[in-house]
Amino acid sequence: MAACEHVAKGFCVERQVLDELSLDEVAHRRAQSLRPGVKERLQDSLRCSVGRLKSCILTWIPVLSWLPRYSVRDNAMGDFISGVSVGIMHLPQGMAYALLASVPPVIGLYSSFYPVLVYFIFGTSRHISVGTFAVISIMLGGVTERLAPDDLFLKNGTNGSVVIDTVARDEMRIQVAAAATLLSGLFQIGLGMVRFGFVVTYLSEPLVRGYTTGAATHVVISQLKYIFRVKPQRYSGPLSQVFTLIDLCSLLPHTHIPTLIVSVVSLAVLIIVKELNSIYSKKLPLPIPIELFVIIAGTLISHYANLNEFHAVEVVGEIPSGLLPPQVPDLSFFPSVIGDAFAVAIVGYAINISLGKTFALKHGYKVDNNQELIALGLSNTVGGFFRCYSVTSSLSRSLIQESTGGKTQVAGVISSVIVLITMLKLGSLFEDLPKAVLSTIVFVNLKGMFKQYLDIVVLWKSNKVDLLVWLVTCTCTVLLNLDLGLAASIAFTLLTVIFRTQLPRYSLLGWVPGTELYLDKESYEQAKEIPGITIFRSSSMLYYANAELYLDALKEKSGIDVPKLLKQKRKREGKEKRQKEKERKMAEKERKKENGSLHSQAATSYNHATAVTNLGYLHDESIYTNVIENLSDEETEQSDTHSSSCESRQHRTHSIILDCSTVSFIDTVTLKTLQNIFQDFGEVDVTVYMAACQVCVVEQLEKGGFFSEFVPKSRLFPSVHDAVLHCLSHSGKKLPSYESALEMACITKL
Repeated sequence: MAACEHVAKGFCVERQVLDELSLDEVAHRRAQSLRPGVKERLQDSLRCSVGRLKSCILTWIPVLSWLPRYSVRDNAMGDFISGVSVGIMHLPQGMAYALLASVPPVIGLYSSFYPVLVYFIFGTSRHISVGTFAVISIMLGGVTERLAPDDLFLKNGTNGSVVIDTVARDEMRIQVAAAATLLSGLFQIGLGMVRFGFVVTYLSEPLVRGYTTGAATHVVISQLKYIFRVKPQRYSGPLSQVFTLIDLCSLLPHTHIPTLIVSVVSLAVLIIVKELNSIYSKKLPLPIPIELFVIIAGTLISHYANLNEFHAVEVVGEIPSGLLPPQVPDLSFFPSVIGDAFAVAIVGYAINISLGKTFALKHGYKVDNNQELIALGLSNTVGGFFRCYSVTSSLSRSLIQESTGGKTQVAGVISSVIVLITMLKLGSLFEDLPKAVLSTIVFVNLKGMFKQYLDIVVLWKSNKVDLLVWLVTCTCTVLLNLDLGLAASIAFTLLTVIFRTQLPRYSLLGWVPGTELYLDKESYEQAKEIPGITIFRSSSMLYYANAELYLDALKEKSGIDVPKLLKQKRKREGKEKRQKEKERKMAEKERKKENGSLHSQAATSYNHATAVTNLGYLHDESIYTNVIENLSDEETEQSDTHSSSCESRQHRTHSIILDCSTVSFIDTVTLKTLQNIFQDFGEVDVTVYMAACQVCVVEQLEKGGFFSEFVPKSRLFPSVHDAVLHCLSHSGKKLPSYESALEMACITKL
């Protein structure tokens, strides 16, 4: 019954069949596009006025736009609670992720303070929490350990032993991390200034999720040495993680038992309480800050049990109190970190904008891609002068900020105050904190990333190509390291795009009776073929990489072998030409005989009876009758052949309609391919039409000189239905009679 009701809501339109020329006249197509050209846009961008200056300032410094309208009554309490909660999370995560970056824990606290304040001023997302993040930390850790390895800082200790000068090593690693952070920030600012925010569109969701999952594997492997307190050899380059894991396994018999006990207990407590947080999330007003409790408990136990001195458990060590003045990083590291800095800039922005857009969509506001790129770049650039390392948004902290009532960027400022208080007054209290506790915090916070392995099941069911992107990205990231893995993943993703456009689905369309719709005949049973008309469509755009494949698919789908038909046509034309030449020569020969006999009668005096006999022979009716009958038989045979050919031609294609609804632009290769299609099929008496071309495509065809006397503009139609009706009227036919598909659906439903 519902189908019948749907039929009742139909529509009826009666109009003339329009080609592109008629459409231009009816719709009054403009001679020029309203879109301004490059010169006009450049002039407009350089034009200055008070209103434009104010708009630019408010765009570049968003805090001036929303802070004056900040509602204390509506937002203050939620932002305060949220800021305190996120600030408490910043403390353990900042110190823990600093281990990933191979810098002292206090640098993680710096990175949780300065960049957050900068983002408050320039950021446009209200709910993300900017600060340290595991993936970015491990990316920078690879750089710092590569340029400042332990081997460079060996010195003679007591009793002739060789020890590592940790103070000099840490200072150099801080300089390397600061230089990479400053350069990555400059990259982000530069890309934002040239409106390059769209670059994130080339990082698809399967790529980002596969990359972060692979990076999580790096994080786990890097933290195992702290949990078991072993010292594996450092490896770099492709397969370094495999060699490191093999080395770790070989060192397991030398595990430091007290450190392992601390790790296991901390890990158990963290997992149990986090699961309780998840189970009772709706009943708890705030999540239990178990990371902070574990840090406090671990510090107290380590201090009073003197784990470092009596049991050789590694601790964080000295944490300087206060803030350091800004200083310029060592710029000599720039050439060595430029590739890593660019990778950090792209990955950090991709994570930041994906989280920002997720929360913006949920809460109904807009995030500016380019401004987010600039805001993150300024956060990293300023942080580089304060010995911070690169930051981005964190999913776990952002979820806490949103779920605890945070509504604006003010929550970030409050979280920074919590971090500031810790750095000024409480930092020295955590000097006895075991490093194993921080490693377990990193482990537990990777739970969300490892859940991304479930993507394999989802993508297997939904899209095999995206699954392949995910698997290749994750595998390359693990095996080739983070920088080469990212490059290889992007290259592979672009290859899948090329693969999809080069090998699209080509289909023949059929008419759905009772409608103006034309659908794939293989997918829809009610899509009926119109005799003599082939409607061809590609599921992808048409450009130089697949133009030749498009032509081959058209010939295959239409069943028209152009070279073979062309050969037959030329053979038939040659045969007809030879036959006409033969007939002409026979007629010429007979005329010469007749003229020669007449000349002989006038010039000589033959016997009259002989002359009469000769004339009687020349005018013998039986001979002419025989010649005429022979000619008539040949003509009849040709006529029958021609009739049979015409009859067979009625059953074959006389028109081809190219559905160009998926074509968004035309390049020179495509233009030549289309010209070849019109010419080749035209030579075998098949007329080609184009339908559903966009205005920009028509304009490009005009500029490319596509239209000519052989291919007039009247071969273009605004819709497939217009083209079909034109072909039928041109051949003196009508749409075939089929029972309407909608009526059939109604009858079936009843």
